Amino acid sequence: MRRQSGISVPLFSLTSSQGWGIGELGDLAMFARWLSEAGQSIIQILPIQEMPPIETSPYSAMTAMAIDPIYLTMSNVPDFAGLGGELALDGAEQAEVKRLRQTPRIEYAAIRRLKEKWLRRSFERFLRLEVSRGSPRAARFDAFVAAESWWLDEYALFRSLHALHEELPWTKWPEPLSRADAKALAKIREPLRSEMVYRSYLQWIAAEQWAEAKRLSWPVRVFGDLPFMISADSPDVWARQHEFRFDATIGVPPDAFSETGQDWGLPPWRSDVMAQNDFTWMRARARRYADLYDGFRIDHLVGLYRTYVRPIDRPTADAFFDPADEPSQVALGEMLVGILRSGESRPDVIAEDLGSIPPFVRESMARLDLPGLKVLRWERHWDREGQPLLDPAEFPERSVATTGTHDIEPLASTPDGDTEEKRSAVLRSLLSAGSILTLIPLQDVFGWTDRINTPAVVDDINWTWRLPWPVDAWLDREETVGRADQLKAWTRGADR
Repeated sequence: MRRQSGISVPLFSLTSSQGWGIGELGDLAMFARWLSEAGQSIIQILPIQEMPPIETSPYSAMTAMAIDPIYLTMSNVPDFAGLGGELALDGAEQAEVKRLRQTPRIEYAAIRRLKEKWLRRSFERFLRLEVSRGSPRAARFDAFVAAESWWLDEYALFRSLHALHEELPWTKWPEPLSRADAKALAKIREPLRSEMVYRSYLQWIAAEQWAEAKRLSWPVRVFGDLPFMISADSPDVWARQHEFRFDATIGVPPDAFSETGQDWGLPPWRSDVMAQNDFTWMRARARRYADLYDGFRIDHLVGLYRTYVRPIDRPTADAFFDPADEPSQVALGEMLVGILRSGESRPDVIAEDLGSIPPFVRESMARLDLPGLKVLRWERHWDREGQPLLDPAEFPERSVATTGTHDIEPLASTPDGDTEEKRSAVLRSLLSAGSILTLIPLQDVFGWTDRINTPAVVDDINWTWRLPWPVDAWLDREETVGRADQLKAWTRGADR
């Protein structure tokens, strides 16, 4: 990888004037054009896997594989266009779309309701006019289903059952479906066939839109974000119940974000059981991410080496690390990193290694030549008086320099960036870092104070931030064009 720089921003924030109130797959390419003008070569986004209907956090996805249909660009769905597009909406629905485009925050539930209704109608048209006559599009759909069956079939079955049971988690489904009993599933497949085809149709549309978005984004490359764990209410866990624990949850110990630590409510995996099938599920995740992205960040890298397990209904004091001994942790972590780096496309992989990282993990990253994050404000001479900042020019080449992440306050909210002059100095310092890659959160490019997420807080604000201007206007606005020119000059000056 040559010296590069890029921008980190959630896809959901990249709203456009023609979208339905949330950043969509079609918006990615429009933003990439601005990135290219700004001299940037990478866009880093957060996970885009499907979330439960009531969820807004991309780290609480209900699948490790499927793209969330909320990100579909409706105007790019051929079957919706065939229905008349937005002209087919009634007056109240057209008013709702207009309202959603103007809301200061993303309204997930309202967007889902509206898109679900018209995606259903689009699917019905697809069956009626394409599948019934065996059209080329129908053949393309069949080819997609066959090629992606290694993950799609399991997902479509689970998602159809989830809808059948009024979106209740699988733990509340009747036996033997809750146990994913093979005979029960074989019996229910036929009654669910239409719904399974619908769920597959959504993923086909998403796949085609994603491929087109990446094609149009080139030469800007798209990096994703791989959560190290998955929700219990997912096809991944439901179909592999023996590979997970349900008597405990995982999280992190007490740290700067929380005096009591964090409980993420996610099921710990049984690494010893997964090892018996050569970590098939982890290999499938690696394959899927390699298919989707040019590179990706491993979120919470330390979780691959050891998980902080909290027994259910027992005091926090009973929490423990699993595995317990360092040699086992090193062996497990290095094997899993190797798996995630595999795949025909050999994607670039970077690691989120912030917080309390044991020295042996740092040593392991060095052996693996795995770039970790260097957050400028935290890279200090902690043992010196006044704790002065390290010189970014001295950062190791195999690292990723950044001003922040989605979990911390933007630069403009700190004393180091509360003026334009200070922020400019910080960004120039970042771009001059010795790191092979620099990633600038979009808020820090413009001096915005909007947070994406406040850890350990559940509210209606987290994960709802959207850009103040539609991305399709960024090459025409004075503010965005001027900032692109400035960023491009700084980037070139730093030899990136």
